[in-house]
Amino acid sequence: MFCKLNSYSLNGIDALPIEVEIDLHDGLPGFDIVGLPDSAVKEAKERVKSAIKNSGYKFPICHITVNLAPADIKKEGSLYDLPIALGLLCCLGEFSPTNLEHKYFIGELALDGTLRSVRGLLPLLCEVNQSDECIIPIGNEPEGSLVPSTVIKLARHLNEVVDSVKGNLHLPLCSKQSSHLPELTHSIDFADVRGQEAAKRGLMIAAAGYHNTLLIGAPGSGKTMLAKRLPTILPPLTEKECIEVTKIYSVAHLLADCEIIKNRPFRSPHHTISPLGLTGGGAHPKPGEMSLAHLGILFLDELLEFNRHTLDLLRQPIEEHRIVLSRAQLTLTYPANFLFLASTNPCPCGYYPDTQKCSCSLSSIKKYLSKLSGPLIDRIDIHLETHVPSISEFKDTLPLSSKEMVKKVMLAHKQQTIRYQDYPFDYNSQIPPSLIKRFCSLTSEGETLLNQWFSQTKASIRAYDKILRLSRTLADLEEATQITSTHIAEALQYRLLDRHFWA
Repeated sequence: MFCKLNSYSLNGIDALPIEVEIDLHDGLPGFDIVGLPDSAVKEAKERVKSAIKNSGYKFPICHITVNLAPADIKKEGSLYDLPIALGLLCCLGEFSPTNLEHKYFIGELALDGTLRSVRGLLPLLCEVNQSDECIIPIGNEPEGSLVPSTVIKLARHLNEVVDSVKGNLHLPLCSKQSSHLPELTHSIDFADVRGQEAAKRGLMIAAAGYHNTLLIGAPGSGKTMLAKRLPTILPPLTEKECIEVTKIYSVAHLLADCEIIKNRPFRSPHHTISPLGLTGGGAHPKPGEMSLAHLGILFLDELLEFNRHTLDLLRQPIEEHRIVLSRAQLTLTYPANFLFLASTNPCPCGYYPDTQKCSCSLSSIKKYLSKLSGPLIDRIDIHLETHVPSISEFKDTLPLSSKEMVKKVMLAHKQQTIRYQDYPFDYNSQIPPSLIKRFCSLTSEGETLLNQWFSQTKASIRAYDKILRLSRTLADLEEATQITSTHIAEALQYRLLDRHFWA
């Protein structure tokens, strides 16, 4: 007696197809689950046994072998309870194996046969073919409603699923959430910040080209206020991107109210965060802060208070937009395409280069700034200095608002969308080195200025490329097709930390 069902397993945020094979044969009574199961999967035999008996069916007295194939992929969680129970009932002749074709079953069983919801379901449902149907616990309806194209049915009990497979019961269909994305509104605005117009322009450029940014300035100069308002000028998520972000939060068990995420994430972990909390992983792997900030902003306030080892973990994800976690039994890949934003004081007391307030020695300033490694500085496109505004700046300046800034950002974003429509990237900051020459065309004056800067500062090739990408964004904001010396000059002004000290 043999039966085979279809199911899925999570690998990071990706769903891998799994075949649940059940075999009943003569021998001493036993129940074995093989195929690299974790503790929760191994314990399924006790839940399945009780659920079948308490649902009115006879449990087979023979040797039972359940194989979760492919056997070299680790299986985790309680989502295999339902397909294992159905496979056993099929082997006992309750219904034909043909009734299980083109169907997927996911759910945890209580001892009385009631179906309990499982976590991280959304990535699995997104992989089910439109021509197939999937039966899930009614407690997972909110996540099922996020998948508009798949036939998803809801069940409360094992008996309902069996009756549905036999054709004696029509299970209710999962309701669908509206795919319409309303216009986003924000309770904060860049107009709240006065006297930092240069920093605002720098952040507008960062939003337009998705450039990593560092804010440097004295305490109380408005660094955190500026950073928290950056999401107000970012382009809205597309419907596809909303599902992509929601899948990550589903796997991380952070999907509040099981509603689709429509805002770009803004993650701001404390400086005491562990490396594991930043990258993700653990005994039961979950996405870290870098993955939770995918398609949004990762903001590290008080950057130089973070452990240097923790900061250096940012290097590879900033370049590759993903995190690869390699363990003894599995390798997981989490997306991490975030805009890196950070703020810091320039010295331990916070007031350098104001010599009237700063009490730090030159050696202590160098030691403090050395926490930020050269390779990480190289990966930050824009360095912005903030200062405490004067009374005249605070009162007389007409502040730039988010509404004005987002118009320019969307103009630049539209140009990038058209330019890169046939390429696997969306923003100027993501142009690969092989395509920089194609998309970053320079005037002769601009090329001369850039070459002079490169020879004088002895900067890295990475910094050289980042200047070109940043200049491309500046040209887009002015709807210019070619990068001029003016764009290069402004881009060079944002490389503050390439100089030994700044004034």
